[in-house]
Amino acid sequence: MRMTKNVLKLLPVLAVAFASFFAYQAVSKAADISEANQSMFGQNVYIFEDSMADSDIQKIIDQKYAEMENGDAGAEFTDKRVTFLFKPGEYDVDIKVGFYTTVAGLGKNPDDVKITGSFNVDAKWADGNGTRNFWRSVENFSVVSDTESKWAVSQAAPMRRMHFNGDLLLWDLTSSYQAGWVSGGYLADSKIDGQVSNASQQQFFSRNNSYDSWSNSVWNNVLVGDANPPSNVAPYPEETWTIIEKTPKVNDKPYLYVDQNGEYRLFIPDLRENTKGVSWENGDTPGHSLSMNDFYIADPSDSVTTINAALDQGKHLIFTPGVYHVDEPIEVNNPDTIVYGFGYPTLVAENNVTAMKVADVDGVEITGLLFDAGSDSEKLLEVGPENSSANHATNPTTLHDVFFRVGGSHAGKAEISVEINSDDVIVDHFWVWRADHGEGVGWNVNTGANGLVVNGDDVTAYGLFVEHYQEYQTLWNGENGRVFFYQNEIPYDVPNQEVWMAPTGQKGYAAYKVADHVTSHELWGAGSYSYFRDADVDLYSSFEAPNHQGINMNHMTTVWLNGTPGSEITHVINDLGDSVYDNGDHMVANITKFEGTNNPSDPEETGVLDRTGWTATTSVEDGEPIAHLLDGNEATRWSTGTAMRPGQSITIDMKASKTFDQIVMDSTGSNNDYARGYDVYVSNDGTNWGNPVASGTGETAKLHVTFPEQQARYIKVVQTGSASNWWSITEFHVIGEE
Repeated sequence: MRMTKNVLKLLPVLAVAFASFFAYQAVSKAADISEANQSMFGQNVYIFEDSMADSDIQKIIDQKYAEMENGDAGAEFTDKRVTFLFKPGEYDVDIKVGFYTTVAGLGKNPDDVKITGSFNVDAKWADGNGTRNFWRSVENFSVVSDTESKWAVSQAAPMRRMHFNGDLLLWDLTSSYQAGWVSGGYLADSKIDGQVSNASQQQFFSRNNSYDSWSNSVWNNVLVGDANPPSNVAPYPEETWTIIEKTPKVNDKPYLYVDQNGEYRLFIPDLRENTKGVSWENGDTPGHSLSMNDFYIADPSDSVTTINAALDQGKHLIFTPGVYHVDEPIEVNNPDTIVYGFGYPTLVAENNVTAMKVADVDGVEITGLLFDAGSDSEKLLEVGPENSSANHATNPTTLHDVFFRVGGSHAGKAEISVEINSDDVIVDHFWVWRADHGEGVGWNVNTGANGLVVNGDDVTAYGLFVEHYQEYQTLWNGENGRVFFYQNEIPYDVPNQEVWMAPTGQKGYAAYKVADHVTSHELWGAGSYSYFRDADVDLYSSFEAPNHQGINMNHMTTVWLNGTPGSEITHVINDLGDSVYDNGDHMVANITKFEGTNNPSDPEETGVLDRTGWTATTSVEDGEPIAHLLDGNEATRWSTGTAMRPGQSITIDMKASKTFDQIVMDSTGSNNDYARGYDVYVSNDGTNWGNPVASGTGETAKLHVTFPEQQARYIKVVQTGSASNWWSITEFHVIGEE
């Protein structure tokens, strides 16, 4: 079989040699396996040709896999890196992919490289549990095999531009033949001719793929722009699919290939809108390519000064596999700069620096980097300086397969892992991780407040994973944000409730917070999971968003994985959704949809009086702080802390006599806690109240109470209804004339 294969391989080579001997004489000669890692990309990169013996290639794959397979034996946080690149051809080898390993084809399209052996990325080292199968990737080749393929991976393990002729399993079996847990994952621009078998995958993100079928979803599967997603599925949360028909806007990740002259080039796919299915369905992916002459090819021995000098000269940048110690910021200042990493090049931020800063310019692409916190950085990556404002709608900056780590490999600290200040940025797969295991891990050791902070407008994210940060894990301050898939774990190591209280006074910090001023935001498919390992602590809600029209949050779930008895996530979003606190009937909670209802520019609310200096009191003891209903913060509220009953009251002191004819009691965020009945009184001395100026029954979260024009200093609202709900008010406004 091998002899026949070699003879067939020689035929096109001989034909080309007769046609243009001098142009192709280098490829007519069988390559020596000893030369596989002697390219311009360094010794961590093995480049295979199909004239090499398959057995020699397999020997190298097996040797490296033995070093990189077992996380418990040190591979999970090793400094070793390896990449296998296959030139166009056919290879009868078995593909295995360990930690910090990239396997990629060098063809223009996936079918240019065919693997006819097996493709088996399992979790045997952890008895079938793949929840630590991180930091590995495959792209741009096809697998033609008689057996099913396996990709039992979790975070930071992207699969792109692949073609499988059969089924693809996303999980592995334990030794007791149970489906082991896995916590993935990311799949894009790929074709699976058979079924994608999800089984025990907790969640998965799929974009612009084609498959015969997808077996099931566990907690959160988001499919965006797939050619033939599951149909006739039960409504959420009976089945936990989120299916978006077309991908709104994306340019796929750049990739290396070899052209007909044997030259390495980097292909840059075009920006595409409203797409469905793979980019290479009808031939080459639309785009353009760049020669290696346009790049500075960095290795870990290079200084940042050298790298920045190359960028200043207009070069693009390739990071080859290895660990880079960055002692001053890498400055990406030129528009349309490509920063391409492969094989998990790791940038360790030394001397408290921000490892990379990107100017507020058009068209930068950053790919395949792992940012690792050093001693103590304010940020690891900054995309656009603070107060960026340029419009990049037609040529956005894109971040593909970019990962962040605080702790695990060593003790590291970073206040913010990644901050996006530029507008129109596209995030195409992030894992932002404050380590929960490994070296240098502890509440006061690997500190990190925020994983992702977005200040730019019109930012879109596909496949966003953010875990274990100590404050708001994702904080979204920009307008018109869109996120398709969010996966989160709450920090395991909270030592007590006292150190983990939000500024609003609520218990814990939301995993995903849309800032109170934001008026437009979309979230599609999100899961947040708790394991309060070290203390009995609560998180009030995993998701927080203002109740503004234009806020659209879809398919959110919270899960109690495990934890100290008594710990819980109390709500899913704001004060909506059930509590999760055990592994039984109270393990999972879901909210199908949260849509904001408040229009900040409601005509009824013109003439709102300035509340500066106002105070409030209440007849209710032990409720939430009464000052919250005057603080201008829609994430806080006043609440009775007990069921509504007649006689409960609030009193507003406006500090001077005002002219007014309406009050607004806004309970949004606590939508069922509006007053079931009320009497409104006014007074000039706070003692003599007279008869009510208005009475009524509440029916909605936002009560507008109108009455004849009044002149008074004090307003008192007395509850006249009863309900098992607490009486809560987020904000109290008075409409009138100053």
